[in-house]
This record gives sequence, structure tokens and C-alpha cells, in this order.
Amino acid sequence: MHTTEILAAVASGQRSAREVVQTTLAHIARVDGQLNAFTATTAERALAQADALDQRRRQGHTLPPLAGLPFAVKNLFDIEGLPTLAGAQIHTNAAPATADAQLVQRLSAAGAILVGALNMDAYAYGFTTENSFFGPTHNPHALDRIAGGSSGGSGAAVAAGCVPLALGSDTNGSIRVPASLCGTWGLKPTFGRLTRRGTFPFVHNLDHLGPLADSVEGLALSYDTMQGPDALDPACHATRIQPTASLLQQPLSGLRIGILDGYFHDLASDPAREVTALAARTLGAQETVTWPAAEAARAAAFIMTASEGSNLHLDDLRTRADEIEPLSVDRFFSGALQPAAWYVQAQRFRRWYRDQVTALFQHWDVLIAPATPVAATSIGTQWLELAGKRHPCRAAIGLLTQPISFAGCPVAVAPMWPSTTQGLPIGVQLIAAPWNEALCLRAAYQLQSQGVAGLRPSLVQTP
Repeated sequence: MHTTEILAAVASGQRSAREVVQTTLAHIARVDGQLNAFTATTAERALAQADALDQRRRQGHTLPPLAGLPFAVKNLFDIEGLPTLAGAQIHTNAAPATADAQLVQRLSAAGAILVGALNMDAYAYGFTTENSFFGPTHNPHALDRIAGGSSGGSGAAVAAGCVPLALGSDTNGSIRVPASLCGTWGLKPTFGRLTRRGTFPFVHNLDHLGPLADSVEGLALSYDTMQGPDALDPACHATRIQPTASLLQQPLSGLRIGILDGYFHDLASDPAREVTALAARTLGAQETVTWPAAEAARAAAFIMTASEGSNLHLDDLRTRADEIEPLSVDRFFSGALQPAAWYVQAQRFRRWYRDQVTALFQHWDVLIAPATPVAATSIGTQWLELAGKRHPCRAAIGLLTQPISFAGCPVAVAPMWPSTTQGLPIGVQLIAAPWNEALCLRAAYQLQSQGVAGLRPSLVQTP
């Protein structure tokens, strides 16, 4: 059952919240041995919350808007009673969190039911979720392939039908890459839109939080629930809630929709170009648009990521380097050795770059680009050939997402299915100006309603 079906069934009493949770936990137990998407389940808590919701219905009380909707979160979100792992072995003996992350609290208050924590690249530093300690997460559409990262467990859990909703984080593409490679819907909101309180950080100046879901409705409903100011998160700039779910069916007529060319076309494979063209035709986009300084933005994002990430883990680098994720430790060391002038220049460039992007959106409402250059690669792949050049795979999977998040723009990812990838998806990014998430979601809803984008059954789902 998808998000809207679950909500309707629980609200009407057709199914109890306990039945939904029991079915969810049984499905996770049945398939996660193949996926390795979950690092913990919260069955006792989930069943207790479900029972409380069912009791409210029996007593005649109105149920909250997301009553009975199961969800799971990337394991960098605080979950009361569990250590916050951030995908890292070094945190396995950390003290349990004493409270849920703020976004988990907001979803729970709306009746959504947390069922577990999800695998990820250690420290959120990666695009593949090939975790050396917890093991790789497997793509539900091809178990020998990556799920993307760093929110790979989130993408795989939704794509495999384990949960209709999962939360992830996105610094350089970590919601959009798993959504693209696993074939789910994803939303990276504007930088500063959703509070990050109660999550393990990676790069303060780039970290975003957001949902992956089984439908555009699931994205919008969860996003609307999580919105709101938070005085205790200095990066949360949102002062009011801007609903999106009620706007999904508004027509796109009059919107100026363009297709990103240049960097975003040249570094995409033929299948990625195919689905981008299909999305453009469906949305009525015909003109191409050049995104300003995309390659330089990616370079600056790398500098900031390495510098801030290494600074965050500097004490461990000095005293416990042998316990740090092997796929991350060298990058942390190199980041710690970067000249400070590089970081300062990257920040100066970012200010100029944001002005250029803002000017671009004076002429366009929504821009379309592939989310990943290729479909999911085999686990362990080291290199990709793109535009006649050899690129390191673990970094190149995020080639097309980094320039967008560096500007802080909101992006919805639509799951699409090229004709030449043997049943593997590649997502399309739908990009709008900062604070215009509703435009991204309206474009995504159009692709969903026209039947050109959406989830497909995975290998691990029962008939």
C-alpha cells in the first residue's frame, strides 16, 4: 500500500495502525537480509504508538494527519534510546540519544510511526553506501548494484516497499542520488528550510534534510509536516510554513520550464539524456538553459566538504584514525591539510555563484536535469567513463547534484526508467529557486499523473 492508501485505510478504520505496523515489520524482516538497508528496527516503540492511535479512534477522537504511516530514518538522525551512528563504527558505543531528532518528533506528532534506522555511507561522506563496517546496501532492482548514497538505506527501503517514507540528508546529493538509483521520489528542500536539530552533522554550510517517498503526495505531506521555524537551529531560516500538498494539482500552464544543457548534458550517459528528454516533453519544456559555473561550483563544494568534514572529525583523526571508515579517512586527512585560503576563496565564490543562480531564476521557474550520470553501478566499481574521460566512481555519481545543492536550491527527483538499462532507474532533477519547493513538487506531480515517472516493483517485493 502506498502513502495515500495507508492514510485512508487507517483514517477510515479499514485497517488498524497495528496491522499496518505488523505488516511493515514482517516485510522488513523478510527482505532486509538481501538489502542491508536497516541497521536497527524499533518494533516495540512502533507497536506502542500504533496501539495508542487505535485507542484514540476507538474513543472517537480525530486522528492526526499522518496516522499510521510507517517511516524510517537515516541513522544520523537521533532516535531516543539508540546511539546515533552516522554510519560509523567509531560511534557504535556512543551513549544512546536522549530524545528524537526534531523532524522525527514532528512526524511522530502527526501520527507517523518510526520503524527503524537506515544504513548510510559513514559520516555521510559518499555516494554509494558501500559501508566498510555495516556492509553495503544493495539496490532492490539489482542486488549486485549500489543503492546510491549517502542515504542509500533510505532509498533502498522505500524502493523495496519496506516503508512508504524515509528521511535522509543531502550535502552534495545524498537524497537525490539514492532516489535516482533506487527509483524513488525524493526532495532536497532549500538550504535552511528544515531544521537539522538532533542530527549528526557533516558540513554545516551544505547539509540539508528531506524525505524520500513512494509518491509525490508522500513527499509533500511529509515535507509540510516537517516545516516550521526552530530557534535552536541557527541554520534554519524558515519563519513560516508554506503548504505544498494542496497545490500539487495546480496546472503548470504559464510556468517557464527549461532544460539544463552544457555540463549537465555532456556528463550524462545516453540513458540519462533519454529520461531527461522525456520529462521535458511531458512538462512542455523546449528551450535549453546553461547553469552558471557548474564545474567551478562542484570544485568549491569539494573544498568546503573536505575542510568542514575533516575539522569536525579532527580529534578522531589525531587519536583514533585506525577506527575511521577506510573509504573516508584519506579524504579527511587531505581536507585537514588544505590551506585555509582555499576555504575562504570557496566561500567568496559561493556568494558570487548564488547571485548568478538567483539571476537565472528571474527568467525560469523550473529547470530539468538528470540526477545521476548513469544508472546504478555494480558494487565495488572504481571508475566511470563520462564524456571521454575516466572519473572515480564514488565521486562521479554526484557530478550532477553538487552544483545545485551548492546554490541551496530546492530539488525534487522523479524516478524514471530508461529503455536501455535493463530495468534500472535514473532520476530527473526538477529544480526551482530557493523557497519554491511547491514548484518542484507540482512539476513532479505532473510527471507522476502522466505516468512517465513513478515507483516500479523491485526484485524483493512479493507479488
